[in-house]
Amino acid sequence: MEFGLTRQEANIYQCLLTEGKVTGYEVSKQTGISRSNAYNSLANMTEKGASYLVEEGHTRKYVPVPLDEFCRNRIRKLEESRNWLIAHVPSERTYVEGYITIEGADHILDKMRNILKKVEERVYISLTRNYLLLLVGELQTLIAAKKQVVIITDQPTAFSRAKVYVGEDRGMRIGVIADSRYVLTGEYGEGSMNTCLYSGQKNFVELYRTALSNEIKLLSMREENQ
Repeated sequence: MEFGLTRQEANIYQCLLTEGKVTGYEVSKQTGISRSNAYNSLANMTEKGASYLVEEGHTRKYVPVPLDEFCRNRIRKLEESRNWLIAHVPSERTYVEGYITIEGADHILDKMRNILKKVEERVYISLTRNYLLLLVGELQTLIAAKKQVVIITDQPTAFSRAKVYVGEDRGMRIGVIADSRYVLTGEYGEGSMNTCLYSGQKNFVELYRTALSNEIKLLSMREENQ
């Protein structure tokens, strides 16, 4: 379904992968979908590139496009559409001076990943180690590109060439400061409200940066005294 099929079409596609070459009538029997809906869905799936039509005399049968091939074709089409949109999109106005509320675990994680991909010089990130592991790829890319990466977490974590401070349990609290220009902060994770605030408002960025700097100073003093 994530690749553009309806729930019913996804069910039929699974049937095609399991059974191989089948008619609409056989699909209807296997899935419990009415014959008319089965044939309509198979026609749509052929247009979407999920199945092929095979003519055998007067019989119309369908075979599945291999799963990997179907997925790669859809991704390629999306990439082509993305490139076209980027080339033709009107000038965008930015709203980083305001405050944007981001809700939902998936949207928050996407925002964190996108922030990390756009870091130009440095990033400070504060979150529990369990959530940190979701961002390993992006952080390692930044480190490899010799960007400054400072991590505040609650358990020892090995990131070569990144400065890691181990403090108290982060719980659901997360925070990201990118290039001292953008901040994402709030709650993320199972059982939380999954709501974060994103902003490029200078006073807000400076306030959060100061709070994070003070925590880093305290953790540095604790490390020196141990």
